Amino acid sequence: MDYNFSEDLKSIREVLGISQGELADKIGVEQVTISRSEAEKTEPSTKLLESVYSFAFSKKVRINRLKEMLWRDNLKENEKLLFHGAKSEIIGEIDINKGRNNNDFGRGFYTGESYEQAISFVSGFDNSSVYYIRFDDSDLKCKRYRVDQDWMLTIAYYRGALSEYENHPTIQELVAQSQDCDYIIAPIADNRMFQIINSFIDGELTDEQCKHCLATTNLGMQYVFTSDKAVSQSKLIERCYISDNERTYYKNIRVEESTLGADKVKLARKQYRGKGLYIDEILK
Repeated sequence: MDYNFSEDLKSIREVLGISQGELADKIGVEQVTISRSEAEKTEPSTKLLESVYSFAFSKKVRINRLKEMLWRDNLKENEKLLFHGAKSEIIGEIDINKGRNNNDFGRGFYTGESYEQAISFVSGFDNSSVYYIRFDDSDLKCKRYRVDQDWMLTIAYYRGALSEYENHPTIQELVAQSQDCDYIIAPIADNRMFQIINSFIDGELTDEQCKHCLATTNLGMQYVFTSDKAVSQSKLIERCYISDNERTYYKNIRVEESTLGADKVKLARKQYRGKGLYIDEILK
């Protein structure tokens, strides 16, 4: 899927109130370059893409956020707007079989609830982009999770941290529940959160400590498509270009939030020390 560069050019000029010639002057290209791009008579070069989107972001035109708002305004009753941060590019259509087996819930297609959430996870990759997805959840079976013991154990299983307990009846039941659905809605567990879960699995934290440590990270919810039926009711509708200055902006936000989250985890570990059960007490 290509970027919607033609419409983005028009939108950026509309927001800034400038002509094709004025935009061309500001980014150092000929007016005909802008004109032909808006008319879709030529494919934009990587340099032109970066110049336009970087200029817009520097002028506080958050074009990708604006498009998110506009797409939300046109959703039907059973539709949701979801987001996928890609390190490079999605080739072809959505495919649940291309994911890794050791993701939070195994193989599937992972999406988030907002543009900012999606870009935060791929801001460290030079060729990353964010895809918008229109998802119709009609007649689909959903499994919902919250930050609790079931969620922690399920993620630990799929990420390969429960080898000692993987055949335990409790774990097998949790795995069966995670697979008896078309899609999953669950809190996001990034690598930092998984380190906390690992501390619980290794017997360093109780379930109560782990739960409250994880709740402090506040990364939002993810939607995971796990069946072909869910994929058939999903459609890629937009691919967003991420300029270098936008990527840096969100990378810095992620670093700040990560530091704050780490400090909250320290306090949560102390506050809930001695409360709850250890892994070997839960899976006797």
